[in-house]
Amino acid sequence: MLYYSTKNRQTTATLEQAVIRGLAPDGGLYLPERLPQLPQAFMRNMGAMTLQEVGYAIASFALSDDVPADVLHDIVFDAFDFDIPLVKMPGGNYVLELFHGPTMAFKDVGTRFMSRLLNYYRSRHPEWRTLNVLVPTSGDTGSAVANSFWHMPGVNVYVLYPRAAVGKIQKAQFATLGDNVTAIEVNGSFDDCKSLVEEAFMDRELNEAMRLTSAMSINLARLVPQMVYYFWTYAQLVKQQVDTSNLVFAVPCSNLGNLTSGLLAQQMGLPVKRFISVENQNNIFYNYVKTGFFSPKPTQYSIAPALDAGCPNNFDRIVDLLGSHDIICRHIHAYSYNDDQIIETIRQTYRDEHYLLDPHSAVAYRALGEDLRHGETGVALATAHPAKLRNLMENIIEESIPLPAQLERFLGGDIHVKKMSNGFTAFKRLLLDKA
Repeated sequence: MLYYSTKNRQTTATLEQAVIRGLAPDGGLYLPERLPQLPQAFMRNMGAMTLQEVGYAIASFALSDDVPADVLHDIVFDAFDFDIPLVKMPGGNYVLELFHGPTMAFKDVGTRFMSRLLNYYRSRHPEWRTLNVLVPTSGDTGSAVANSFWHMPGVNVYVLYPRAAVGKIQKAQFATLGDNVTAIEVNGSFDDCKSLVEEAFMDRELNEAMRLTSAMSINLARLVPQMVYYFWTYAQLVKQQVDTSNLVFAVPCSNLGNLTSGLLAQQMGLPVKRFISVENQNNIFYNYVKTGFFSPKPTQYSIAPALDAGCPNNFDRIVDLLGSHDIICRHIHAYSYNDDQIIETIRQTYRDEHYLLDPHSAVAYRALGEDLRHGETGVALATAHPAKLRNLMENIIEESIPLPAQLERFLGGDIHVKKMSNGFTAFKRLLLDKA
């Protein structure tokens, strides 16, 4: 199957080319030329399958045999080696816990799959010296990518993060690893970090000297595995004999990759009535849904740092998949909450339902409660463990929070970072020095 650029449908690539490049040569994002429709028999029987079995089936359908079956089987079963529980809340809605992976954030799902797929492609090309993975982060993406590629031969990872906007635990998850992981502290915002990476991909000299790829959600290999947990939710509801005819997902949004994966799953046949996109005060997509105008703006820092993005880079994919603004509004309801509202939701849910939401999951859970209608089954995506922002959470609920062993293992190591301004010349020089 071929994958086309959102800027020009005549610009196409194979799966391997799309995954290795990340961005299309014209700066567009890749989407599949067609999406297979899942057989009804498969949908009916999904409730009897394990997470890994669902993951392998969805990946096989979505990638149309572009990866050998035995290779894809090993990639999926290795990547999905942790639980993704669906928790029924006392109020009747559901929370999908996506934070049980190695770095305790939903990004583990996409990055573990992507790293193993890239490693397969690298093994097919002995002429490649080194594959260089560039990733800007406001916290969770960088730690997930770094740990997914850590110690992988023939791969170097460069994590760019804004100086003032990454928590202690999140920073420790990528800045203490060393070996093939380089942490770069940028004197700027997350959007500055993202711009440096995007400029690197468009720089001819740099691309001639190094083989570059990105682990951002612009990379198709991040989106495919994220489709899996939407189907896994459906499978668990079917198994529990819950009505799935009016299924609604509330999705925390920043760069819109998670939402894009849900839309792809819907177009493959997942029966979703609608999605709810939820942002913090960096509400670019919310403003688009309400006004029809897409207007990026400077990032505002918040207590939900993974949502701090001023220019959602998967926006073009959503427009391409759905078309007009009117159609987008029929498929997606949009909400936005500020820090005070997020804190209120965390406290209220903890007090009334005895469940602790992190700030990113809290926006989704609040919107679900406000948007859901009678007879609908609502699922909020919980994208990070509350202990990842431990100090903040303890201040909010005024109680201590135990630190899971998965997070504690990162603390105590030496922090190694390279500091630089947000200028591209300095970043390019750093990469060329490592080439």
